[in-house]
Amino acid sequence: LFNKLKNWRRIATRYDKTKESYLGFVNLVSALQWIPFVHET
Repeated sequence: LFNKLKNWRRIATRYDKTKESYLGFVNLVSALQWIPFVHET
C-alpha cells in the first residue's frame, strides 16, 4: 500500500506542514485506493 501511496506527489514530498494534515491526506488517499478493491466482486 505504501508504494501506491508514494505515487501521490503530495505524500512522497510531504508538502503538509502539520502531522494532522499529512495523516488526514494519507487516510483520504488510502480510502480512495481501497474503494475500487472492495467493489471488484
